[in-house]
Amino acid sequence: MSKIEVKNIYKIFGKNPGKWIDAVKQGISKEELLAKSGHTLGLKDISLSIEEGSIHVIMGLSGSGKSTLIRHFNRLIEPTAGHILVDDTDVVTLGRKDLEKFRQKTMSMVFQRFGLLPHKTVLDNAAYGLSIQGMSKTDAHDKGRYWLDQVGLAGFENQYPHQLSGGMQQRVGLARALATDADILLMDEAFSALDPLIRREMQNQLLELQAKLNKTIVFITHDLDEALRLGNRIAILKDGELIQEGTPEDILLSPDNEYVAAFLQDVNRGKALNASHAVNAPRLTLTMRARPAHAIERMKQYDYKFAPVLDGKAFAGLLRLSAAEDAVRAGLRDISSKVEEARTVSADTNLDAVLTHMLQSTAPVVVTGDNDEFVGLMSRARVVELVSPAIEGGNGDGSRDVDGNATATQTPAAPASATTERDDTPEPPEGAIELDESLKNKPEKAPGH
Repeated sequence: MSKIEVKNIYKIFGKNPGKWIDAVKQGISKEELLAKSGHTLGLKDISLSIEEGSIHVIMGLSGSGKSTLIRHFNRLIEPTAGHILVDDTDVVTLGRKDLEKFRQKTMSMVFQRFGLLPHKTVLDNAAYGLSIQGMSKTDAHDKGRYWLDQVGLAGFENQYPHQLSGGMQQRVGLARALATDADILLMDEAFSALDPLIRREMQNQLLELQAKLNKTIVFITHDLDEALRLGNRIAILKDGELIQEGTPEDILLSPDNEYVAAFLQDVNRGKALNASHAVNAPRLTLTMRARPAHAIERMKQYDYKFAPVLDGKAFAGLLRLSAAEDAVRAGLRDISSKVEEARTVSADTNLDAVLTHMLQSTAPVVVTGDNDEFVGLMSRARVVELVSPAIEGGNGDGSRDVDGNATATQTPAAPASATTERDDTPEPPEGAIELDESLKNKPEKAPGH
């Protein structure tokens, strides 16, 4: 369910923005608008749906409009046109008193530069939002202490901001935002001023808190790795326009244009993607009670040396063709005693870890989900394809300038979909699985060894 609906937001900075809104809607460029009118186009026709309980990341380089957009949510910036709906309430239409109440109760904000009051203690800063709501000092301090403890600052209540490190100051800002119990948390480049190690710690803490609190978080960043790590969905802005929006996987696997593809070229795809993206969809599976002769018939139909065996929906092991033939010779009623263990990885395992598995052994790697449910078998070719750079051509050095801008001018390769199969692969019958190429027509080797 959507918590925030952004509908056709435009922002023009200048003395008379309303005079130029029609021209912008009709397609006048940012450069032409500035030249003709002296006005600056901040946002152009932005629409987003932000789900309740999600972390929605809005990202882009400097000047993309990301911070301008987030300040529309609590009307720190007034839109030139458009609407912001929070729980079906149009924030744009709120009067002064209702807007003040909305800011106090519904949304909290964490700023890049901490925004702490230097003359107040850590505890007073954490309780500040509650104090301006009219809560008694005792109750506000009790709640402030609780949230300082939640962010790892118990014992620092009587310190002043200048006595804390940057990371600790940002924790105070986070505690202050959480203390108001607002449903929505706006985080504008909240971690970008921190050192890399502290930044990682803060990301971890945010994810841990989100698992408990289930807030709706709008997170602004210019760092793609941070966006991929935190976001349930990501919106990429460029020059005030929405370029692409989707899940991290959508954006990594199917960039909409050359700008997004170039933006992605230096991402560690092995950490951002997981085993579920490199698995072959099921073709052939057997059950523990399958008759040996039937198993042989099905395996020969696909020219497989191994086949996955399930116990209900759970993965039980692999059956070798030679083991099934032994079962026939022994007169066994089913294949259960011939099923062998295999190496498994969970569907959410990073591809970096999967690649390590595959380098250590040529044995098949099986992907499992919740309760050991069988998902499929890893494709070595797909793993290599996914962890390879998304950009081809140009100088290929993936260089970026001091602001993180891509400097190479390359043409993006078209990343295959996670379910794409080889062009020469015949359409499989329903209910079948293609095993890794290493399982076909190769000397038999005991799986899992």
